[in-house]
Amino acid sequence: MKAKKSFGQHFLIDEGISRNIGYSLIRKEGIRNVLEIGPGKGVLTRYLAEQDIDLQVVEADKDMVQYLIHHKLIPEDKIIFLDFLKLNLSKVFDGQPFYMIGNYPYNISSQILIKMINYKELVPEMVGMFQKEVADRVVAKPGSKTYGIISVLVQAHYDGTTIIDVPPTAFNPPPKVESSVIRLTRKENYTLPCDDRLFRTVVKTAFNQRRKMLRNTLKPLFGDDSLMEDPYFTQRPEQLNVDDFVNITIKLSNHKPQNHESGNQNS
Repeated sequence: MKAKKSFGQHFLIDEGISRNIGYSLIRKEGIRNVLEIGPGKGVLTRYLAEQDIDLQVVEADKDMVQYLIHHKLIPEDKIIFLDFLKLNLSKVFDGQPFYMIGNYPYNISSQILIKMINYKELVPEMVGMFQKEVADRVVAKPGSKTYGIISVLVQAHYDGTTIIDVPPTAFNPPPKVESSVIRLTRKENYTLPCDDRLFRTVVKTAFNQRRKMLRNTLKPLFGDDSLMEDPYFTQRPEQLNVDDFVNITIKLSNHKPQNHESGNQNS
């Protein structure tokens, strides 16, 4: 069965790496629920199914679903035939927490991370294969060239580490890029002390012109220069950590631009 470009498929064929990923989850707090994303031919599914867990898989390719059923890699009632990005994660395990794992389709890997963040209260840990460039950005530290939007958004809620780098030869067909497996573990205090949506707006606005100082990029959000002398605003976005962006978001939430006119003046 050939991989399909439309699904971003690259089948992992290195058994040693497959085994390591399949047994890589650290299950805590008595959580047994595990969701595998994009199982394909089941190279990870086999190792997951051997463990004492409640495993479900979500697969968008009907041919892969039939492959899993035909080879009895997982019970049919544990297969969710759906695009992961359209899946309501709160219904997968009846609202109970679960772990995420997978050799993720590279064409939607960033979207998978964003969806995980949106359901962070349900996902205490994730292990996944990503294009190395994406994986490096996720775990990058402030001051590095790879540090950017996805770095801040993920690290606001999760601690990340790289488990292993994987060469193209570990796949069929081999991708044109290097790959990496990373682990994301939810922080103990993963709820931000500011508005999540505004936080994302600040981060995205700042990095959209990453070479400029924040006094230039964030001025449209603040509406005036009244806070532009704060030390934060003389730096570039890659110099700030998550806490810095949180503090800027709080400042913005509390800020009333100069010359602001009340909407009730003429009422």
